[in-house]
Amino acid sequence: MKRFYKEVRASNDGSILLDGRPVRTPARVPLALPTPALATAIAEEWAAQGETLDPQSMPLNGLANAAIDQVAPDPAAFAATLAAYAGTDLLCYRADAPPALVAAEAAAWDPLLDWARARYAVHFEIVTGIIHCPQPPATIARLAEALAARDPFALVAMNPLVTIGGSLIAALALAEGAITAKAAFDATHVDELWQAEQWGEDWLATQSREAKRRDFLAAARFLSLL
Repeated sequence: MKRFYKEVRASNDGSILLDGRPVRTPARVPLALPTPALATAIAEEWAAQGETLDPQSMPLNGLANAAIDQVAPDPAAFAATLAAYAGTDLLCYRADAPPALVAAEAAAWDPLLDWARARYAVHFEIVTGIIHCPQPPATIARLAEALAARDPFALVAMNPLVTIGGSLIAALALAEGAITAKAAFDATHVDELWQAEQWGEDWLATQSREAKRRDFLAAARFLSLL
């Protein structure tokens, strides 16, 4: 789609105005943002467009659309889907060799698990290998509760944080300021980064990881603007 507007402005009520007209979501619902900071950031995405609109360069706008059109109608169902990651969290599945990788995982993941234990008073079953090990029902319920307490805008940002990283624990730690976005991404990709360090980068794998990193960091920024 070609750019059809000249002026972009974030209004006081959280809407985005293009030549004075409010932006709507794909479902034709008014795009109303919950904070001035998020409204300003999304207005900047619209203002930065060239002659042709590029949705890929507007990740915050895309997340806001999803929050309104997809999450807001049933936040509980959306939260329940993400909460399923509590039972298979990446941080609970460890390599058994080589020793350097075992140590790298422990250094990246143990502090996050310690934070979650203290924050939510839960217990985790830590296993070696990929064979599924059920987590305590009380742990799953408590983490699901922490997720369900968030509003649709926070939930939509949690989605890429959880699914890209494979860890609900890391996503919650990021949301509560216990870890930075960069550190959370690197922690949830420690195996891949370690392999690249040992054997060299594969350009396809690097390209894929960097695309995931962009989406992860955009979601983290969206969350920070709420």
